[in-house]
Amino acid sequence: MGLAGTIYQTLFRRSSTAAITIVIGAYATERIIDEGSTLLWKNYNKGKLWDDIKHKYEK
Repeated sequence: MGLAGTIYQTLFRRSSTAAITIVIGAYATERIIDEGSTLLWKNYNKGKLWDDIKHKYEK
């Protein structure tokens, strides 16, 4: 049995485990995309964000 068969037998054979796998996978994908886009945004706008310039305006 290959990798696909093992994944099927473990995660997708029963509908309850398939539903849980899909929910967990969707949550993980959302977090990865959110954190990745935030990281890209902060790197692209470095020096222009409030966190980078607030020391100039705070007393």
